[in-house]
Amino acid sequence: MSYDIDLLDNSGKHFQLGEPHEEGGTYQVGGTKDTTLNITYNYGWYYYEYLDKEKGIRWLYGRKGKDCIERLKAAIKHFENEPVHTDYWANTPGNCIRPLKTLLRWCEQFPEGTFKGD
Repeated sequence: MSYDIDLLDNSGKHFQLGEPHEEGGTYQVGGTKDTTLNITYNYGWYYYEYLDKEKGIRWLYGRKGKDCIERLKAAIKHFENEPVHTDYWANTPGNCIRPLKTLLRWCEQFPEGTFKGD
């Protein structure tokens, strides 16, 4: 089980990153330049606790990137110095904020994009 999160332009297409990324629970071998990210539900507790009490990471859905920047920064701040565990699936604070840092970068790069998910 996981969250599939996309940042899309006004025509419903993914933005294109400069370099391919291989982040998330599942990803395209060799990477993708699409602004799409899969996040394990293992991190859900963190997103409900620090991003939104009712919707968790789904708080992003339907929102513009520019409208998510401050909340993402605030959520990251709680554990920003925590190490990332070598096991992606480990339910650690460092692992939980890593996807948020990716999403924040995308919001800053593509502020007019809209998040879609699941």
